[in-house]
Amino acid sequence: MDQIRWIMSSLLMLLVQFRAAAGTYSSSTVRVGDEVTLSCLNVTDDQDQCDSTEWTFTGSGNRLTLFETRHIQEEAKTKSDRLRVTENCSLVIKKVTDEDVGRYICRQFRSGDLVGEEAVVYLSVVTMTEQKNDDTITLFCSVLTYGGCVHTVKWLYKADKTGMKTTQLDCSGTVTFTTSHLHQKSGYYELLKCEVTHDQDVQLFSFIRPQSSGEKPGRWRVIVVSLGLATLITSVVVVNIWTRAKGAVS
Repeated sequence: MDQIRWIMSSLLMLLVQFRAAAGTYSSSTVRVGDEVTLSCLNVTDDQDQCDSTEWTFTGSGNRLTLFETRHIQEEAKTKSDRLRVTENCSLVIKKVTDEDVGRYICRQFRSGDLVGEEAVVYLSVVTMTEQKNDDTITLFCSVLTYGGCVHTVKWLYKADKTGMKTTQLDCSGTVTFTTSHLHQKSGYYELLKCEVTHDQDVQLFSFIRPQSSGEKPGRWRVIVVSLGLATLITSVVVVNIWTRAKGAVS
């Protein structure tokens, strides 16, 4: 009987340890340049500025301790200016890059021992680029993930799809159209959406053209306004001189 009790007790301890190690898993998908908040679930009540919370990161073959003993760690210095931890111990990453793709684990400790379940978050990042070839334009939408591809990607267009070609691969998709097609329709880019699906979660991402492309009109407006202002000032000065000269002659 004692042997049976010992076996049952051992099985119960293994079950408890397995459940504690199992952790709580979630995932998040964001676009390059966006901000994301990763939640540390079931935070204990005795936290003082998250002094017993640890955030670690695994990705690209590296494992880093990002946050420990109330501070962003030195080994995370390449990310440190983009990281912060909130009052509820969530990890905030600003201006996400493809190097942030990976597995994030939040652990809580008491007297050096792990308390509760680990909060494991898998972060995937969406990248969108544009390529111009002669009279065609191709937009790329892809998802970088930790581990294998678990997303589907496709382009959506809320108008006539004549003259448009789309392709769909693992975790990526492309759409190609002619430049003449672009000029014929106003707001063409706004009508294009990249649909990213993971399990039952569906997200739509709009294509944002590089800032350098949009800066030129702004600079030209500044130049035109400056030239117009200079012309106006010159005209006022000339008229003023002419008026004074006329008065002197009279």
